[in-house]
Amino acid sequence: MSPRWYADHDLTAANTLGLPCRAERFVAPMTPAELGEALALAREGGWPTLVLGGGSNLILPAFLTGLVIRPAMNDWWLVESGDGSVRVHAEAGVVWHELVMALAARDLWGLENLALIPGHCGAAPIQNIGAYGVELAERLEAVHLVHLDDGREAVLGPQACAFGYRDSVFKHALAGRVAITRLVMRVSRTPEPRLGYGDLAGRVTESPTALEVAEAVCAVRREKLPDPAVLGNAGSFFKNPVVSSERAASLREAYPDMPSFPLDDGRTKLAAGWLIDRCGLKGWRDGAFGVHDRQALVLVHHGGGDAAGLLAFAARVADTVERRFGVALEREPRLATG
Repeated sequence: MSPRWYADHDLTAANTLGLPCRAERFVAPMTPAELGEALALAREGGWPTLVLGGGSNLILPAFLTGLVIRPAMNDWWLVESGDGSVRVHAEAGVVWHELVMALAARDLWGLENLALIPGHCGAAPIQNIGAYGVELAERLEAVHLVHLDDGREAVLGPQACAFGYRDSVFKHALAGRVAITRLVMRVSRTPEPRLGYGDLAGRVTESPTALEVAEAVCAVRREKLPDPAVLGNAGSFFKNPVVSSERAASLREAYPDMPSFPLDDGRTKLAAGWLIDRCGLKGWRDGAFGVHDRQALVLVHHGGGDAAGLLAFAARVADTVERRFGVALEREPRLATG
């Protein structure tokens, strides 16, 4: 069965920033075979192709030419291992948070700290999603994908994914060249609570279940972060900057209360939200866009704006931080082109 195609399709509701966007052509394949058919037609027509997930880490322009594909394969299943671990197979269209909560409800450990991160599973490896001391890279065993240019299927292991902090090969050598179709992740039946971040430990019992931890993470995120269904946003808009230990020491002399986190490579990670807040920008609004009043790392869309306006607003925030601290901020959401 062929997938249903749409022309001049409205994508405004398909990105969590709520930016107005229309796609020249749009298709949401529900099976790998439908995805293959869509890619074959795109190659035949010479259409530029964008693969769209949950739209939670993406800045969309007003119009996208060619073809936008939003994989709608949404099955997931478990494969037991003899060592007490369990392999989770999740297709690209599975909603990430729903999967995390389903696994936590089964008391399967490993992904509970990543609860309430918006988006679909297919986009999770692109920026190596992470929260509360856990990154996807720690649990991911394989990424199944298909190359857009020739339909060739491939499977990448963690090393080939070149994971880094909010980074992967999918942002570099494979950017715009592949469609992720399925993830394989490892979880465990053995309790492995990671409660060292923030006040998570104080929100759960002494021997918590995975579901308790996931619910505590959700509570913390809801207290700090706006709901995209209510106020458009893409979560953390800037990466936490990494600087030399010498630069961090110099900044701490001037700002003793500045949060900093030493890394294994000798460098230091700073808190972008703190830097923005210290510049007096928390709650600042200019027209359609603003800095969230509870979490300065989040830029929000109040409505009526577009991608160009958002990028200009973000540049003003970053420029203010760089002038004050001499630290450059890097945007986290990807900019789609069309």
